[in-house]
Amino acid sequence: MTARREFTLLAAGAVALAVLAALGCKDLPTWALESSPVFLGAALAPFLPAPSRLVGRLLFAHALILIVGSHWTYAEVPLGDWVRDRLGLLRNPYDRLGHLFQGLVPALLFREVLLRGSLVANARFAGWLAAACALAFSAVYELIEWGVAVAIGQSANAFLGTQGDPWDTQADMGCALLAAVAAVTLLARSHDRSLAALAPSPTA
Repeated sequence: MTARREFTLLAAGAVALAVLAALGCKDLPTWALESSPVFLGAALAPFLPAPSRLVGRLLFAHALILIVGSHWTYAEVPLGDWVRDRLGLLRNPYDRLGHLFQGLVPALLFREVLLRGSLVANARFAGWLAAACALAFSAVYELIEWGVAVAIGQSANAFLGTQGDPWDTQADMGCALLAAVAAVTLLARSHDRSLAALAPSPTA
């Protein structure tokens, strides 16, 4: 199976799961907001080069995290409640998982764009630049969340998922940065192998 076909199937599967997540969801507006990146990504996928298999699979994993959060809201995902109770935490930590992936996946995606487009010759520099871009992406996402909260008011609480933490935004960006740096250092060789396996054609 080519990378393009695999990515197409993963994108279609993510959309189907996102639609199913609307059934019996905790809050329909929150479902719409949280799952919107899945629909947007799937809509753009046919017009973009297929990512490496590693990045494509990580994008699907990130989509699953968003879909689960959209169904229950991040503050009430049962798995997060279980972890909170077992570790004696003060809050449901599921949203932190989402922000870890918000750093990890964009970092590798940006690294891939830089290397495949020959925008940066040095792979190590490409990694650090990709990590910086991932942090910028996380910051922009937080600004978007803030704008949505201002626009729709009190009903945005489930979308923001701060759970009363005054440092939630900073912690979210910190998680994204940590994961981005880990991705471009620990997964660089795996990513390089996945890139090397791509056919020369940009649609492979």
